[in-house]
Amino acid sequence: MRRLGGVLTAVLCGLLAILPPPAQAAEPSEDRHSGYYYPEPDSQEAYTARAQTLPEANRRLRIGFVTGASQAMAARAYAPRFALFAKGEQAEKLVIVALADGPIDTLYRGRAVLADLTAMSRVLPIFKEFGVQDWFTFLDLAKMMGFRQITISDGRAFAHQIIIQ
Repeated sequence: MRRLGGVLTAVLCGLLAILPPPAQAAEPSEDRHSGYYYPEPDSQEAYTARAQTLPEANRRLRIGFVTGASQAMAARAYAPRFALFAKGEQAEKLVIVALADGPIDTLYRGRAVLADLTAMSRVLPIFKEFGVQDWFTFLDLAKMMGFRQITISDGRAFAHQIIIQ
């Protein structure tokens, strides 16, 4: 058994001697989800929210929101047009990716999806409670929950990021 271990060690050392040195690791990307969940964003914008982040906004709340919204979309009579998920250490990045060609393949269609989400948000009790249902948008709701970035993508070639301030 000892002899086999010695042979394996010799073979491993020989391989290491003839293999090229490992490539240098790339600098870590500021957006490590780019290239995995969506392509490198084509564009970026900043949105100055009218809302403030709620004191109770935390990772659990953001994940709960995404889970609830996903379940509501799955319960509809038709297939969801896009998927929502939260990423980042504190789930502070909201990602919206189309599940088929078409719904989010341009910036304008992406903004239309956000407008549709605004319409759905305006019937939420929290908007009614604060009396902002005709003023706040989905991006304001995202700010209230503590999301700092939203990425919309067709999941193939287009991506746009919104930094929420």
